[in-house]
Amino acid sequence: MARIRIFIVFLLAITAGSALAFGTYNYMQQLPPQGASIPTIAVVVAATDLQIGAEIGSDDLRIVDWPANAAPRGAFSAADEIIGRGLILPVIENEPILPMKLASKEAGSGLPPVIPPGLRAVSVRVNEVIGVAGYVLPGTHVDVVATVNPTDQRNDVMSKVILTNVQVLAAGTKIEHNVENNKALPVTVVTLLVNPEEAERLTLASTEGKIQLALRNPLDREAP
Repeated sequence: MARIRIFIVFLLAITAGSALAFGTYNYMQQLPPQGASIPTIAVVVAATDLQIGAEIGSDDLRIVDWPANAAPRGAFSAADEIIGRGLILPVIENEPILPMKLASKEAGSGLPPVIPPGLRAVSVRVNEVIGVAGYVLPGTHVDVVATVNPTDQRNDVMSKVILTNVQVLAAGTKIEHNVENNKALPVTVVTLLVNPEEAERLTLASTEGKIQLALRNPLDREAP
């Protein structure tokens, strides 16, 4: 009886070993021969980080060899198909340029092609000192806080959240002339994506007072 058990165990071991060897052989057969080159195709990628609204130039692109079986669907193979078109989504360095990130050829470049139907792009000046300087980037979402003083009395200063979960389209700095000290000062300008009613509130708040942005967690889309 003991011999039968040993024989059965021995037989099972041989069977398992044979199956493993057969599987390994099949796997090795599917691998490309050592030293064989993997087929590639030309893919146009970004030579640098590109922001929303940018008009793509020849210096913004380069062509790389991409594994043919892993090339993104819709990837361009020639830069001429992309040059002059505008971006509706940001692109990072070495990322393939895909049709979904480009405005139509007739739309041109800049922010207009990025604005969805029914919405408006409104630019406002933001105080760098009290705002979230350096963290407000295109694609982030913010709440807009307005601070006003309707009577010019110190005790009457009030702040209120006037807009929530607003998408930032663009952010940058422009130089404005300060009349009081006759100096040029950098001013942070942020472009927000809002509906017409929100555009009215935003314009009134920026005219009558100061605006501060509160940065939101990108996953926090439902909370007010």
